[in-house]
Amino acid sequence: MTSNSWDTDVTKSDLPVLVDFWAEWCGPCRMVGPVVEQLSQTMSDKIKVAKLNVDENQEIAMRYGVRSIPSLLLFKAGKEIARTVGAAPKEAYQKFIEESLLKNQSVAG
Repeated sequence: MTSNSWDTDVTKSDLPVLVDFWAEWCGPCRMVGPVVEQLSQTMSDKIKVAKLNVDENQEIAMRYGVRSIPSLLLFKAGKEIARTVGAAPKEAYQKFIEESLLKNQSVAG
């Protein structure tokens, strides 16, 4: 995903979107990558998953105040509803997503 596709991929998405803010040089980001890919498959009925390289899309990282990577931000109806920072196991991310979506069910979208 790039800055150019941000609106289409995230703000106009019908499903909530989990955005993985990462960089090539970031070791923990490389560990999180396969986990995020698995979540995109196992939770495809609930969320979309996108990856955003912060080196290539600095303006979006700055817009959302992403200072540490990996950062995973969850968007619903174009608005950030939750974030988690740092590497974690798949189960932790899945719980984070499910709990965040439950808390934000009343958000129109």
